[in-house]
Amino acid sequence: MKNRKNTNKFFTAITAFALLTSGCSAGRATDAATEQTQAASQQTVAENDAKTELETQASAEPIVVTVGVVGDNKDEWDKVNENLASENITVKLVEFSDYNTPNRALNDGEIDLNAFQHYAFFNNEIDEFGYDLVSIGDTILAQLNLYSDKISSPDELKDGDTIAIPNDITNGGRALKNLETIGLIELDPAAGYTPSVDDITKNDLHLEFVELDAATIVPALPDVTAAIINGNYIVDNGLSPSDAIWQESLDNLAPDNPYINLIAARTEDKDNEIYAKVVEAYHQENVAAVIQEKYNYAYIPVFTY
Repeated sequence: MKNRKNTNKFFTAITAFALLTSGCSAGRATDAATEQTQAASQQTVAENDAKTELETQASAEPIVVTVGVVGDNKDEWDKVNENLASENITVKLVEFSDYNTPNRALNDGEIDLNAFQHYAFFNNEIDEFGYDLVSIGDTILAQLNLYSDKISSPDELKDGDTIAIPNDITNGGRALKNLETIGLIELDPAAGYTPSVDDITKNDLHLEFVELDAATIVPALPDVTAAIINGNYIVDNGLSPSDAIWQESLDNLAPDNPYINLIAARTEDKDNEIYAKVVEAYHQENVAAVIQEKYNYAYIPVFTY
């Protein structure tokens, strides 16, 4: 009997040990399975969060920046918008038919930026109308060239010939400065970059200057000996710098010339990060390439990239 009891105790101990060992193994297996489930769940949550963020970004309305321009020349802005796509920013162009409205519209908050003018015109508008505007980036030199249907060189101009020039103070002054550069006239240095015909001090050929609205000079070209034509109207009317009898360039302008075009903003927005991104997107090599190729080099990019 004694041996049977001992044997029973022995089997009982063995059974208990086996159950304990089995329980520990099952517990470890359960813990590992739980950890794997938790890890998979966390990965799924992370993937869902990333997907949700991408969907939110894709569905978010783009930030629209309105930019005032003059004329139909806007192909470079398509490339600017391509450059801005990753920033979820879109430039929307607002077209104006004249040079007098875009600065007022910008000053009054009707548009966010404008890009149509050079510094001479811009500064004159601020002085005359008190606009609280500032430049936030340079863009192009829009050539102001001399064209003619009657002669092939300025050397062929003769006594009493007529030359049409723009009638606004800045482009008219710029036209006269170009004619001085050519050597046809001399101007009073005190007039600076905005001389008028009254500031002509020497005119050996007795040239007659016909002052016209810039938009009407191309149609009037057959009626004069030659004409100074604004860059945007060169492009709008299918002309090319190669058609000119004299071309304006950065080389024949003084270093401090104010005829570089700019992007303008309200002074309160001069440090606006969104607008800075628009300027950065403009100052790219692919934009410069469009400007040169599309406009037959009538516009010269002046920015670095």
